[in-house]
Amino acid sequence: MADEKPAEAEEQQQAEEQAAAAEEPKVKAEKPAAKKPAAAKKAKADAEQAPKAEADVEQAPKAEADAEQAPKVEAAEKPKRTRRAASAKADEKASGSGEKPAKAKPASRGSSAAKAPATRSRARSGHAAKAGSGTVVRAQAKYVRTSARKARMVCGHLRGKSVAEARAILAFTPRQVARDWGKLLDSAVANAENNHELVEEDLIVHEAYADEGPTIKRFRPRARGRASSIRKRTSHLTITLTPGS
Repeated sequence: MADEKPAEAEEQQQAEEQAAAAEEPKVKAEKPAAKKPAAAKKAKADAEQAPKAEADVEQAPKAEADAEQAPKVEAAEKPKRTRRAASAKADEKASGSGEKPAKAKPASRGSSAAKAPATRSRARSGHAAKAGSGTVVRAQAKYVRTSARKARMVCGHLRGKSVAEARAILAFTPRQVARDWGKLLDSAVANAENNHELVEEDLIVHEAYADEGPTIKRFRPRARGRASSIRKRTSHLTITLTPGS
C-alpha cells in the first residue's frame, strides 16, 4: 500500500505539469494577438505623417528665401515712406496755418547768395564799428596811384604799433607810398579824436591793408607798326585804429 501512494502522487504531478505546459503556448499566442492592433495603428500614423514631413522639407528652403528677401523689400520701401510722410506733414502744417508751402529757390550764379566766401567789410572814411574790446575807427583812401603790392610792403610794418611808432616808421621808410600811408594815418587819428572823443596817445593800429583798384591802360607805339600796353595800377588803402589797453 505504501508503494502505491507515491506512484499515484507522481502521476498527478506529471499530469499537472503537462496541463501547465499545454496552457503556456496558449498564453504566449494570445499576447502577440493583443499587440497587433497597436502596431497597426502606429504604422498607419507613420504612413500619414510621412507626406507631411516631406512637404515641410520642401517648404523650408522657400521660407528661408522669403526671409532673406523681406529685409531688402523693407529697406527699399522705407525711404519712400519717410519722404511721403515728411511731405504730407509739411502739407498738413501749411494747410492748417493757411500758408502755402515754401519752395527753396535755386541760387543763381550771379546772385550774392551763391558767393559763399566772406570778404572783409569795407567802410567809408571815419566810420566806427564795435569790436570785442571797444570802438574801431576806419579811414580809407581810394584810387591811390600805386600798386597794391608796393603798398603792402609798407603797411605790414604798421600793424600792432602805436600812432607815434607808426609815424616814425613811415617817416624813415624810403618809399613813395609811405607818404600816402602817413596822410591816411593822420586822417584816421583826426576821425578818432573829433568823432569819437578818443585820445591819440591811446590809439593802436589794428589793421592796415591795401586792395587792388582799377587799372588805367595806355598804349605807346613800337617798331613795325606795333603797340605795347602800359598798365597804371591803382589801390585802395585802409587803416583801422582801436584804443589800446
